Amino acid sequence: MTTYADLLAQKESLDKQIEIARKAEAARALASVREMVQEFGFTAQQVFPWTPEEQKKRVAAKYYDPSSGATWTGRGKPPKWIEGKDRDQFLIL
Repeated sequence: MTTYADLLAQKESLDKQIEIARKAEAARALASVREMVQEFGFTAQQVFPWTPEEQKKRVAAKYYDPSSGATWTGRGKPPKWIEGKDRDQFLIL
């Protein structure tokens, strides 16, 4: 029966072999990619298409302060002009 220590030693040996194999295969893959890019004249944009992230959708204002013209979505920390007051009077209908 194999002991725990023997299994750990085998695992360590396998981990090293896996890392060596991964590095070798990664190097071959990279060389192949570079060869194809050069052969076909691909640009970085073609290989790695980049599009800007969509901007977060703005949330419509839910509350309006008639004296200052300020608005608030109802999310996050309430502004000073609505803090401690009845919010119903500031609702945008």
